[in-house]
Amino acid sequence: MRSSGGDYLLLAVFAAAILTMPIWLAPIGAGYPDILQKFAIFGIFALGFNILFGFSGYLSFGHAAFLGVGSYAAVWMFKLLSMNAFPALIFAVLVSGVFALLIGFVSLRRSGIYFSILTLAFAQMSYNLAYSVLTPITNGETGLQVNRSDPRILDQLFGGTSMTVPDIFGVQLQGWAGFYFCAVLLILAFFITMRIKNSTFGLMLFAIKANQTRMSFTGFSTRPYLLTAFVISGMYAGLAGGLLAVTDPLAGAERMQWTASGEVVLMTILGGVGTLLGPVIGAAVIKYLEQIFSSFNEGLLHRAFDFLPTAVQDIVVAIVAPFVGEGWQLTLGLMFMIVVIFLPGGIMEGVGRIARRVRRDKPSDDGAASKAGH
Repeated sequence: MRSSGGDYLLLAVFAAAILTMPIWLAPIGAGYPDILQKFAIFGIFALGFNILFGFSGYLSFGHAAFLGVGSYAAVWMFKLLSMNAFPALIFAVLVSGVFALLIGFVSLRRSGIYFSILTLAFAQMSYNLAYSVLTPITNGETGLQVNRSDPRILDQLFGGTSMTVPDIFGVQLQGWAGFYFCAVLLILAFFITMRIKNSTFGLMLFAIKANQTRMSFTGFSTRPYLLTAFVISGMYAGLAGGLLAVTDPLAGAERMQWTASGEVVLMTILGGVGTLLGPVIGAAVIKYLEQIFSSFNEGLLHRAFDFLPTAVQDIVVAIVAPFVGEGWQLTLGLMFMIVVIFLPGGIMEGVGRIARRVRRDKPSDDGAASKAGH
């Protein structure tokens, strides 16, 4: 693996930005532990999805299956062994990895849209199994949750606690403690993703994305690399699902729905496919929009536009109302259309354009100042 000083500088800046989010996101109403936990968890989910989609070009429509499996595995560890988060997360990652290996082994026999359809089919099968067939394991539509009567063998052996809140060696993972736990894991996931991108394995994935047919003609077997990427991506999703169970000890089949798979696709495309920072930014933007716009109703809109005349206010509220509350996805859809049309590379392409514009304008400014001095 290759790493440069720039990579470690990026990691340091990323870590500093993540750990200080409660400070610089407070002015826009996002400085609360609950929403910041979502930023971190879905950032991990999107990073893992980007390893498959962004690095190798294989679009999966079924990654929510691994998110749900990770949640169920973590809750079962809470119920059977301990409320300590580490065993639950390790088990969630391992179970999701095995599940991804099985699905990937079958799905990767096809490519393109056929691969995407296969992953979607497996995800929907998993959702229906969790919702109805496997109710003894998943508790069906009610969802799997932690109860005080659960055996929790390790807790009984070493402490006898009856708490139903996940912890790390006595520190309950709620509020700010829960956020910083998720934040540290996001930074670790970002570091691993950066190392993968800079490794020979990562170069192989990008080569497959560029021209898989040409690589196959040279006698190079692409399938082991794709399967490895699929498993790693599934393990990231399992970690995210486990963290959802850590912050809220509940696992339900709704986390495996196709809409959750579509959401991580939107996160990755919105932020920037194949980039390091893009998926995390995309996840944060979408979760922020969900938090803000879904909380609006007509009463809040009338108060927001109360400076307008009554007739004009009613018209404005009637126009805006379908785009907030339960219809907040319309706002997301419009923003996604604008980004795809004007910034096909996502938010990171916009950042790159601004950076190039600044670098291009800077020499001319310096030259003008030099001429003025003469």
